Amino acid sequence: MPVANDGWDNRTYRLGEEMTVRLPTAAGYAPAVSKEDRWLPRLAPVLPVSVPEVLAQGEPGCGYPFSWSVRRWIPGEAADRAVIDSAVEFAVSVAEFIRALQCSDTTEAPLAGAHSFYRGAALRHYDQETRDCLDALGDRVDTIAATAVWENALASEWQDDPVWFHGDIAPGNLLINHGKLTAVIDFGTCGVGDPACDLVLAWTALSGESRAAFRRTIDLDNATWGRARGWALWKALLMLVDGQPTDPGLHVRNRHIVDEILTDYQASR
Repeated sequence: MPVANDGWDNRTYRLGEEMTVRLPTAAGYAPAVSKEDRWLPRLAPVLPVSVPEVLAQGEPGCGYPFSWSVRRWIPGEAADRAVIDSAVEFAVSVAEFIRALQCSDTTEAPLAGAHSFYRGAALRHYDQETRDCLDALGDRVDTIAATAVWENALASEWQDDPVWFHGDIAPGNLLINHGKLTAVIDFGTCGVGDPACDLVLAWTALSGESRAAFRRTIDLDNATWGRARGWALWKALLMLVDGQPTDPGLHVRNRHIVDEILTDYQASR
């Protein structure tokens, strides 16, 4: 039986009461399942909340062309659909997860690149796409201010040793049980590199005190936060262009994200 809220890169089905089956939807996503199968068992013991537990690996067959995976079912609801006891406590819990992930052993870990869709790599990979989005949006966003945010993000790079990143810290991948963060799922874009891509939640789901608590707990420098704004801006602009005008709700959400990023950037100067 398919799960109630599925993803784009993979299809997930319940297998009895205690397991799920994870199947890539296209060739480009297939390596991510194998990557998770290899690295999740190594990361799980040092992380403060649950992550998917790999039980078995499946091989192509019966007309299905990709390797697939069986995982243990994790109870909970996605953060964008769940009741959360405290936004500040939630923000701190996510930040503590990110910090623990960054401290994990990187020996032989996959360096950011095509396998992570360049999450954790230099933002310049998405430079032309971002500028094309700004051109396409015209006066629907403040393109002057957005360009300033983007160029500020491009002005620095991660100077320390590469660290683990998740690559998609989004509400849909954060599971809530009894009001609290209890699991993080979907490590398909994980790798080692620049952790700035893991900070976008600050503008996509947090605000005010919860955003401030998230930033205090993460405790990274201003340049990294500048790159994080760039990651959040790139995705929001892309969604505004691709989601126009078929999904008005998507437009409203991403326009709000852009406004939050621009306001935060001005306040940081």
